[in-house]
Amino acid sequence: MNFHAQDPDYARRVESSFSRQGIMAHLGASLRQVKPGFCEIEVSYTPELSQQHGYFHGGVVGTIADSAAGYAGYSLMPSDSSVLTVEYKLNLLSPADGELLIARGHVVKPGRTLVIARADVSVVKDKQEKLCATLLQTLLCMDDTVDTKKVSH
Repeated sequence: MNFHAQDPDYARRVESSFSRQGIMAHLGASLRQVKPGFCEIEVSYTPELSQQHGYFHGGVVGTIADSAAGYAGYSLMPSDSSVLTVEYKLNLLSPADGELLIARGHVVKPGRTLVIARADVSVVKDKQEKLCATLLQTLLCMDDTVDTKKVSH
């Protein structure tokens, strides 16, 4: 689907928000691409991101899926807004066994207050990409709430 961003500076706004996410820095995640209604995030494998069998942990898969879908939705929101995930459902389809995780978020249905988005997460092993998870999400557009870092406690 082709979406039109309300904010012509949406990419900078998404990149700025992404750079303030401590969890993305902790995971070593990279924001690879942002277009209206689309976002792609990658994470390279490290042993610290694994579960007991050596695969990427499901929490890592869910985290980058949540952010990719969330930023896809945020790219369509007004410049003076912020975004919060209201809920999501994650299906883990196969073990995330590989060197790289790629989450691709897409807006399904934009709305003024609620946005429905999805993300597909693939794992790359030996240069072969395989779908390992899919997420469906509801986002809240918080009007007149500029996306800035809150003071920590």
